[in-house]
Amino acid sequence: MATTTTRPHRRRSDRRGSDRPRPAAADDAGLLKAVTRHNAVRCVVLALCSVAGAGASLLLPFAIGRALDAVLAGHAAGHVGADARRWILLCTALVAASALLDALDGVLTGTTNARATAWLRGRIGRHVLAVGPRATARFAPGDLVARLVDNAAHAGVAPATLAALLAALVAPVGAVVALALIDGWLAVVFVAGAPVLVLLLRAFVRVSSDCVARYQQVQGDIAGRLGEAIGGARTVAAAHTEDKEAERVLGALPELSRQGHRMWRVQGRSQAQAVAVAPLLQICVIAVAGHLVVQDRITVGELLSASRYAVLATGIGMLVGQLGGLVRARAAARRLGEVAAEPTTSYGSAELPPGDGLLELRGIKADRGGRTVLDGVDLTVPAGGTLAVVGRSGAGKSLLAALAGRLADPDEGDVRLDGVPLRSLGREELRREIGYAFERPALLGATLEDTIGFGTPRPAPGRIRSAARAARADTFITRLPDGYATPCADAPLSGGEAQRLGLARAFARGGRILILDDAMSSLDTVTEHHIAEALLHHTPHRSRLIIAHRAATAARADVVAWLDDGRIRAVGTHAELWERAEYREVFGA
Repeated sequence: MATTTTRPHRRRSDRRGSDRPRPAAADDAGLLKAVTRHNAVRCVVLALCSVAGAGASLLLPFAIGRALDAVLAGHAAGHVGADARRWILLCTALVAASALLDALDGVLTGTTNARATAWLRGRIGRHVLAVGPRATARFAPGDLVARLVDNAAHAGVAPATLAALLAALVAPVGAVVALALIDGWLAVVFVAGAPVLVLLLRAFVRVSSDCVARYQQVQGDIAGRLGEAIGGARTVAAAHTEDKEAERVLGALPELSRQGHRMWRVQGRSQAQAVAVAPLLQICVIAVAGHLVVQDRITVGELLSASRYAVLATGIGMLVGQLGGLVRARAAARRLGEVAAEPTTSYGSAELPPGDGLLELRGIKADRGGRTVLDGVDLTVPAGGTLAVVGRSGAGKSLLAALAGRLADPDEGDVRLDGVPLRSLGREELRREIGYAFERPALLGATLEDTIGFGTPRPAPGRIRSAARAARADTFITRLPDGYATPCADAPLSGGEAQRLGLARAFARGGRILILDDAMSSLDTVTEHHIAEALLHHTPHRSRLIIAHRAATAARADVVAWLDDGRIRAVGTHAELWERAEYREVFGA
């Protein structure tokens, strides 16, 4: 028999298993470091290629200048000497090397971005699955998809961009050094105006970070609303609220547009300012170089080299694009970090002793959405028996079912199976001994047979078909052209047929306890009767906890727990409780 007692509300300091959404500390820097370490070899090769390309770009003006001086000297002598030909050949080799290194840089950048994005999606995706149902309590499904798809792609460019940034810094710094080697005054002129470029870059990073973060946040909100609308497409169509729903989903588009325009205005303004300042610096350097030529302090070839180095030195202004990519990567990594900061469910290593599935819920208290959903619940599911939990909508029945099999953890109290707290059980032990069937089962698997056998370890084919017969799913499966090999996507299933597949999946698995969370609500009365009978006979050695909305389902249970406003109001047989008018009202009688 199930027992219940009413206890005073207990406070406990241990809140490890709290399933409530909590603020997450997004470790965006740590995530970017991790993905960079994962691609360390490629990043090193990419950096070497970029630096080599920058080196070739730095040597080319020097070689061109020397070639020009050699040609002019040869012209004065009446012939082009071997020295001029050597410098011209060196210029050709440097141009070819730059082209080859640029091509290699493009290939490495693309593959590194793809690998980094795939790694981020895999890591965050696995983390979401490890967090479990709590992930969708904190983040809307559409928002999670947007983070895994779009934000991971933006964050995935960080390793390659960081590697390329090294070369982007080498070229301007090397150009300034080259100017100093030609003549110190050339470097002085450039360095005097360089702080203006640095200030422009700093302002760009500061302003761009805010608008990029806001843009990605609005984008995630729209994705979340779109996911809700697609999931409720039938409801929207039935209510003829397509226009209203479209307005709700797309209502944030003007804000997205504002943030997008703001982002591009910031980047465009920074680019324009950098482009405006850069030519002024180049003109100043060339003017000074021309003056030095007149004074015979440098050659004409060195003047040409200085003009090229001035262009390379002002290339620091072109860092705006790369810094913009890093800003977007940092903002995207912050959104991924919020997901990664959600703690995963921890498991112990204990094993269950021999037993028949005695399930005990002791002093259970659970808060959700800022309110107490379950408060002081004490309940026992007898070993090998059937307990039905009934109550009005919102009484906390589904949360109780989730806590009973540790799909969620209570804020206070604990759940024990054959005397062992669920929190101390290993993950494989826990999932092997507790089975579930849901109101809206997810039909995962390539075929209908895969759907019924979904899980680890996979049941034998004979057990799958036996479970399908017990759940009355065999009749409609065998009518399909490919039978059990029918792809799930091609099977025209009603709500009741989907529930029968979910029940078959639960029947196919072993274990000590089976939890049915309103898993027969879409069945007709006759089918429900047959499945309820099969439930008792097909699983004779398992305890059963059933969330029931129908009086007929509750009547077949050994005992019924009446849940009212988060507390156990009464426990007894259905016939005993039926004598009370308020209990009958739960079923609309």
